[in-house]
Amino acid sequence: MKTLATAAEAARHQREWFAGLRRRVAEGEPLAVVNADVPHEIFRAMDIPYVVSQWWASVVAAKQRSGHYLELLRRRGLPDHSEQYNAVTLGSAFDPDPDAGPWGGLPKPSIVVGDASGDVTRKIFDIWGREPGVAFYPLESAAENEVPANWWELVPHRWEEAIGPARLDLLTAELENLVRFLETTTGRRFRESRFREVMALVNEQEEWNRRTRDLIARARPAPVSVADGIPGVMLPQWHRGTEWARDAARRFHEEVRERVDTGQAACPGERARLMWIGRGLWYDMGFYQRFQEEHGAVFVWSMYLAIAADGYIRHGDDPMRALAARFAAFTDQLYTPPWSSEWYVKEARLHGIDGVVHLVSDDPRGGYFTARALESAGFPVIEIEADNVDTRTYDGDRVAERVGRWLEDVVLTRAAPAAGRGPR
Repeated sequence: MKTLATAAEAARHQREWFAGLRRRVAEGEPLAVVNADVPHEIFRAMDIPYVVSQWWASVVAAKQRSGHYLELLRRRGLPDHSEQYNAVTLGSAFDPDPDAGPWGGLPKPSIVVGDASGDVTRKIFDIWGREPGVAFYPLESAAENEVPANWWELVPHRWEEAIGPARLDLLTAELENLVRFLETTTGRRFRESRFREVMALVNEQEEWNRRTRDLIARARPAPVSVADGIPGVMLPQWHRGTEWARDAARRFHEEVRERVDTGQAACPGERARLMWIGRGLWYDMGFYQRFQEEHGAVFVWSMYLAIAADGYIRHGDDPMRALAARFAAFTDQLYTPPWSSEWYVKEARLHGIDGVVHLVSDDPRGGYFTARALESAGFPVIEIEADNVDTRTYDGDRVAERVGRWLEDVVLTRAAPAAGRGPR
């Protein structure tokens, strides 16, 4: 249940936007389906309607429809148990009654763009590209042996130093080629002046998110839980590069600030501050508030606001290279140790975390090292094995019982009194 007006407003805007997108596609405009790690700013600058594959999967999961789309994959002899976050959206392409899907269904795209961050993800988008009338553009996923210390301090301005010229050269060239591909495919023109406007709006939006992250980290008790924080930050993130998204991030900050100033708490009897590591549990968002009344434990952290604060801001005179710097190491920042593990430890200390709940799927992406780094830094960790959009992998009552016991036996016995407790 949303308590923030800005979270409710973002949800309303998302429904209106999607209805408008369906109308635009029905009238003949192109539609792109893109991965979350693809630079959406180019599509924004070219006014090409797009849907993020993982966002659509989250809607499907929230409507308890992921099993249906995974079954459609099975019927075609395709795996239904791997990289479900993207596979669910692919399954929607095979629905014989697409209009029966959530929110009227996902229209058929004419373009799909995905990053090759793993063999499975690449294959999913390859299958998209074999569909009649669908063109696929892949982006490579490069790696670097040198890992910068405290990358989050470097990337806003010193991103060349943090990421390395070779990775930036590769992705910049690929993005320039993507622009040419989109111009040829859609007939739309890319204007650098408009692109610069989009990049500036994104930086403004993420600066507001950074302030909100820091505000929540300092506040005792927590003014909001991630149940509000995730929609409050992520729905505008899917619209980044627009004035609406910039202003939504500002309003989100102002509402959180008001709650801090008036002493409002997500959990008035706060006894422990929790960190959620992993993708959103879209089919059970009530999970994040389940432990507040009985245990006084509130989830104050998720990666969504934190990565918006630390992972997106890029200043520089070359907008295309700055955009490449935003995404060249994005997967590293969230999933590849020591990039990711050091960042999670930093965030846990900043927020005064008492315990960490870690969602681990069949695609853990460095999950072992994340958990070990946090435990070595003194933070208790419990791992939940489930996929965040595949309800078949999740038993809510069993998970809640495990987490409840862990809170009582481990976290609450170690947690300091909430009053006056600051970051570690």
